[in-house]
Amino acid sequence: MAPLVPSQDEQQRRRIIDINAETVTNIPSTDFPGHWPGESHAWAVDQFKNTFQVDFHRNDPLEASFSLIGLDAAVANAFRRILMAEIPTLAIESVFVHNNTSVIQDEVLAQRLGLVPLKGSVEGLNWMHWFRKPGEDEDGSNASEPSDFNTVILRLDVECTKNPEADENEQDPRKLYNNAHVYAKDMTFHAVGRQESYFVDEGAIRPVHPEILLAKMRPGQKIDVEMHCNKGIGADHAKFSPVATATYRLLPDIKILRPIIGDDAKKFAKCFPKGVIGLEPVTAQEAGRGGSGYEGHAGEQKAVVQDPFKDTVSRECLRYDEFQGKVKLGRVRDHFIFNVESTGQFDSDVLFLEAVKVMKLKCARWKRGLNDLMA
Repeated sequence: MAPLVPSQDEQQRRRIIDINAETVTNIPSTDFPGHWPGESHAWAVDQFKNTFQVDFHRNDPLEASFSLIGLDAAVANAFRRILMAEIPTLAIESVFVHNNTSVIQDEVLAQRLGLVPLKGSVEGLNWMHWFRKPGEDEDGSNASEPSDFNTVILRLDVECTKNPEADENEQDPRKLYNNAHVYAKDMTFHAVGRQESYFVDEGAIRPVHPEILLAKMRPGQKIDVEMHCNKGIGADHAKFSPVATATYRLLPDIKILRPIIGDDAKKFAKCFPKGVIGLEPVTAQEAGRGGSGYEGHAGEQKAVVQDPFKDTVSRECLRYDEFQGKVKLGRVRDHFIFNVESTGQFDSDVLFLEAVKVMKLKCARWKRGLNDLMA
């Protein structure tokens, strides 16, 4: 028996998750999501190529928004988790305090320094190796030694002094004293060995945001510390995560089932964020067509769906009796709108490509494991 072929309308119905007044339905359409009895749902690379799309909505250095269309939720969520936890970055791991006479305790200062996001040459970061720390039950013989290929050195050496040129009536401590405020830009990078060929000029290791305030001092106080930076991933500590946020949402779907005209149309538009619902005049052709619902309303305003992308799915329109049976809300189950905020080490659009690389490595590792089992 040949497999059933669902109609176009049925395929479209399956793509929509229904948003009701108090419930969400059609989440898994069957016992096995994405599979229906009597139909062939064998995965094929050609079919995937024809249905998969990537659309960019925003592409700034620190923030990107794009849509992945035609993916399964498990794959989309895997990319989100990889973005947060498995892309390696550089962060301050060890702080050696030589002198700290400021009011900030050593451990608090070290914690503040560790959370400063850093940026530098991506090529240099890829060249660097992992720094292995000894485990709790190990004697340290297998631990890594600091070297040019696994450790980057930053220094912070500032002392607060009086400014002899300050006005006698000056009240601002930043003008009264030198180095009254210690900022991230005061950290200096010291390349060693082969780092001099990777981290140079614009590729040098430096804070993403130079104006991050680290400490406040007064004359006679000094901070002298050396910081060792290592590669790590967000799964080990949040300071290694390359993203501030990495989220996705499903594309809203709004269907107007019956005409909404006049004052009701204006009220309907106010139920949604600006730009989601538009108002258009009813044409003479629509008003003259029998059964359209626009008979006798030529020239009046009607509600039309303008841009569902901007909708927040608040369900506000479902509160009113006059809209019952006239509108249907949903979400497209295979249209994922990603929003990625980079902390600065990678450009936001590059981050997703890095996540794809990690995913490919995971798949290759899994494939090798299967081959080993079959051998």
